Amino acid sequence: MVRSKANTRVLIVDDDEAVRNTMNEYILTAGYNSEAVSCAEEALEIIQKDEFQVIITDIILPAMGGLELTKSIRKNKDADVIVMTGYGDEYSYEEAINIGASDFVIKPVRLEELLLRLKRVLKERELTKERVRMMEKLQKLAVTDGLTKLYNSRSFYSQLETEVDRFNRYRHPLALLLLDLDHFKDYNDNYGHLEGDKVLVRFSQIIKSCLRTNDSAYRYGGEEFTVILPETAGAEARTVAQRIRSALEAERFSPGNGQEVQITISIGVTEYHSKEELSTFIQRADKAMYVSKQNGRNRVSMLHAADSQKPNK
Repeated sequence: MVRSKANTRVLIVDDDEAVRNTMNEYILTAGYNSEAVSCAEEALEIIQKDEFQVIITDIILPAMGGLELTKSIRKNKDADVIVMTGYGDEYSYEEAINIGASDFVIKPVRLEELLLRLKRVLKERELTKERVRMMEKLQKLAVTDGLTKLYNSRSFYSQLETEVDRFNRYRHPLALLLLDLDHFKDYNDNYGHLEGDKVLVRFSQIIKSCLRTNDSAYRYGGEEFTVILPETAGAEARTVAQRIRSALEAERFSPGNGQEVQITISIGVTEYHSKEELSTFIQRADKAMYVSKQNGRNRVSMLHAADSQKPNK
């Protein structure tokens, strides 16, 4: 969101009272929220209390210099700095930019030029923030499912690998759930994919409401979901699975014509076994889920590494 002029705060730092007051009045007249101080120490004190988007500072100041002030601001604050210097000062544009300044102005400063520099710095600042926002959005899209907002299958494999590595280091238990909505194809065929999507979105919310902070849920594909449960043994994972199953069973969907439809879930639960392959771990959860399907759906089944053929009912 573009910041308005009135909400854009500018701080002027110059030990020449006439210069700083003239600049301050000019920038205030241009519509910006501007303040002025006489030294770097006073500037740092006010910056600690209030947020400023741009600081305009002279290089030559009574104690701490403008370049040192610029370094401190760039290190500790999200603010841009415009540096001013006189013709006789032995400071270069490159030196100011290298220590973090966003622009460099020669004194005596033409007020019109200073205002143009200020506008340019603010525009570049906004463009930079917009690029950051876009990158964050793209990164989020790369790891999340667009419909359900859960993590996607690509994220699932990456996170599961991380959790298995953690298991191998610390030997803390690790469990996995694989969930599949029952008769979901029939629901889509009867009521349409738009209504089916509403079910997927609501079920994703139900999953998240049943998990702890360290747990993570994923849309594995279609109507299949997975949940990674770190620090969780099989029995506790089964309890989490039952909580999710019961919550969905209690939900009612209204696809149209005043109907209320119940949808159920079949869940497979398993616990990671030391040094086994990721694929073996996932396949066992998948087999456990199919045991739930075979035994009538709307249930939770658990398989162990030692005996993956027998559900623990």
